[in-house]
Amino acid sequence: MGGTHAMKRLSIVLFFALAGGLAWGWFKLNQPAEPMEMSEPLRIEQGVVIGGIDHDNPDIKVFNGLPYATARRWSAPDTAPQWGAIPRDSRRFGAECLQPRAGLGGFVNDIVEGVGLPWWKRILAEKYLAAQPRPLESETCLFLNVRTGNLDGDTPVPVMVWIHGGSHQAGAGSTSIYQSNGLVEKGVVLVTINYRLGPLGYLAHPALTEADGTSGNYGLLDQMAALSWVRRNIASFGGDPNNITVFGESAGAQSVSELMASPYSAGLFDKVILESGSSSYNALHLKKSPLASVRSAEDVGTEFLSTLVPPAAVAADLRAIPAAAIISRAEARSDLVGYFLPNVDGKVLPEMIGKAIRDGNVPHLPMLAGYNADEGSLFYDDIRSPTVLSKQITGSLEEREDALADVFGMNPAKALQSLYGMESLETWDRGAADMLGDDMFGVHMRFIGKQNADAGQPTWMYMFSRTWPSRHQTIGAYHSAEIPFVFDSHSPLLPVSHADGKLTDIMTSYWTNFARTGNPNAEGLPEWPTYTSETDTWNELHYPVEPHRELRARKLDILEENLIARIEAVTEVVAPLDMALNTEPGVLSGDEEAVADSN
Repeated sequence: MGGTHAMKRLSIVLFFALAGGLAWGWFKLNQPAEPMEMSEPLRIEQGVVIGGIDHDNPDIKVFNGLPYATARRWSAPDTAPQWGAIPRDSRRFGAECLQPRAGLGGFVNDIVEGVGLPWWKRILAEKYLAAQPRPLESETCLFLNVRTGNLDGDTPVPVMVWIHGGSHQAGAGSTSIYQSNGLVEKGVVLVTINYRLGPLGYLAHPALTEADGTSGNYGLLDQMAALSWVRRNIASFGGDPNNITVFGESAGAQSVSELMASPYSAGLFDKVILESGSSSYNALHLKKSPLASVRSAEDVGTEFLSTLVPPAAVAADLRAIPAAAIISRAEARSDLVGYFLPNVDGKVLPEMIGKAIRDGNVPHLPMLAGYNADEGSLFYDDIRSPTVLSKQITGSLEEREDALADVFGMNPAKALQSLYGMESLETWDRGAADMLGDDMFGVHMRFIGKQNADAGQPTWMYMFSRTWPSRHQTIGAYHSAEIPFVFDSHSPLLPVSHADGKLTDIMTSYWTNFARTGNPNAEGLPEWPTYTSETDTWNELHYPVEPHRELRARKLDILEENLIARIEAVTEVVAPLDMALNTEPGVLSGDEEAVADSN
């Protein structure tokens, strides 16, 4: 009997201990950040700014919400505002760009479910995420943030400019996972930026084209304006304006490839890092499309605004639409949102990016690029296809095989089935998810890496394969999983082992070494061999780190053959388009001149 009572008492004690732990965790996670102490003032071209002293490392100074440009809706960015001698308090973030948020929560929840958290951490994570206030949003959102440990340094240090992901539809440079000291403590100045998103960042429309000579690409022009601001001002923060690395993940990495392909961004950066993204195949990006299977950006823009303005509307009418109506329309017409991307307009983007990469019409720079081992895990349930198609591949095994053969041809499709283990209905989904990741990301990363290496530039390729140390995790090394390792910004809610800490230290060292010298290697780090087409050597980022030759080579070879065929097919059809392909970068109309001048 006594033993029973003792067990009951122990159970009660454990219950209250657990409840207390949950409450304390909840309390800590929901505490508002204490305001930072003010740093010493410094002068930039717009005036005097005062930043904050980082809570965790007083040697690091933080300058948030710095406006790098202004812009009226659906116009190229203009010069940044001035405030003169009156100091600007830059301890708070600026507003995020207006964006549809309907689908973002699902992506985050999929990660929370997939990493295999214990039940109590999962509850805590869900409660924490649900309680987060909606960020301040505005059309006035062209802000950037600077973290530096070199304000008083005698020697300028490398600069790393981060372009966030989010499918060109969502995200912000102020997101907490990017606001950490891991990179800065290893001797760089870190800049994170906002840029216009979704329909406000990338909508193309005939009325806008008639008024300004082109339309769309506003978010891409914002990125160029931010990089130009960094070139002009970063020396005030201890950064080296002659050593700028632009890096990004997903749509941010796609943006890097688009910046490389644009004549307007020439000379704005010196090295590139692409994490899980490159716009090698961009048929969806066509401003005007003769392809029956691909809608043009202008046609999509016209349909998108069809319920908001009359058919004869001019640019001024479009710019007068209430912003809330545009965002509501984006959330209602998710089928159109995927077209809000940088588009091939003959000016900002002169030609298909895949063709430009293939033909060597992009600047070749020191490059670090790669992707994650399980990129398809967060996308397959929605796409239900092992390749990026307009339709799902479902049904019987025979029906799936026929659909795959329609894309790749009979023999390549059979080879892919075998390589990915999709030879039965029971194994199809797992293999198809793996193939989807390679088709969406892997083949594009290798394609741009090969072209860069073949042009004689130092190129370093990786595959990130570290998974969370939980036997219950189901998503592997998922899309974006490398970001906390790059920034040293692991969530306290996710399990982080000693090995994860070691890998984080290695990866932050690789990234900052590359920014410093164009070579990620240094004494004490696992050797990372350079990439060449002949060796096809990738550095696998798990623990321990080790290089591999011909990683997934046969799979990527088949996917690359299809990619090149798609590029060639689109190029042949697009060639006759009425676009000013020979327009010089300096020949712009309207507000675009501001960007050209700043370059």
